[in-house]
Amino acid sequence: MKEDILQYIWKFQYYNIHNLQSTNGDNILVIYAGNNNSNQGPDFTEAKIKINETLWAGNIEVHINSSDWNLHRHSADNNYNNVILHVVWNHDVEIKDSNGNHLATLELQSRVSNLLLEKYKHLMEKPQFIPCEKLAPDLGGLALTSWKERLVSERLLLKSGNIFQILEKNNFHWEETFWWLIAANFGLKVNSEMFRKIAESLPLNILAKHKNNIIQIESLLFGQAGLLEKDFEEKYPELLQKEYRFYQKKYKVNPVDGELFFLRMRPANFPTIRLPNSPC
Repeated sequence: MKEDILQYIWKFQYYNIHNLQSTNGDNILVIYAGNNNSNQGPDFTEAKIKINETLWAGNIEVHINSSDWNLHRHSADNNYNNVILHVVWNHDVEIKDSNGNHLATLELQSRVSNLLLEKYKHLMEKPQFIPCEKLAPDLGGLALTSWKERLVSERLLLKSGNIFQILEKNNFHWEETFWWLIAANFGLKVNSEMFRKIAESLPLNILAKHKNNIIQIESLLFGQAGLLEKDFEEKYPELLQKEYRFYQKKYKVNPVDGELFFLRMRPANFPTIRLPNSPC
């Protein structure tokens, strides 16, 4: 068993979903498996599950063995504080989170079809660049064209639906909607959600008052991102921190919940570089 196939099984629920129970005997209902996270932090984010009668929303971590949690030292990593379920192939040890609480664990070894595993093994052992490439000629031209047109339509509906949701949220303010979308795109895939939260916390009318002062703009953006909360020795971050504390009281704003990620990206894509450029 490899972790990538276990993540695939969890994502698409290719396991027996009936009468799920944790290793401690608690009843589990998977409402949403979460979003794949290929960057820093847990394997799946924004998942929703129900344990007994309690609804939980948070992250999911997937491992082959339960003991991998301790091996990777996740309890000492703040990115894993919001893990609500530990999904494993083999449960070999009880796990506790950073607060010393028992971490709910779901073992899938007895719930996955052997036929599925054999199919996966067969495809992975194929020498072709794409395991299913020989099946492509069987797909007719009309079917292929229809499929691609459907993908385009679905993508357009998804994007426009997102815009209309934002419009409704900010009382159909088009300029504010544009600012939220621009900020989210400047955050790239990794920090998109966090950038959008920052944009939501700083209305355009506030930014417009400081558009000619880059220090004030950076202090507001970095402050709302939670990047000015520590003690600094350099003069420039101290200046930004002082500016932010003044405007934080003036506009009655507070840093947003969340964390910016720097891992596995080039310096030019660091959030500290892209964030002050998003409203410019």
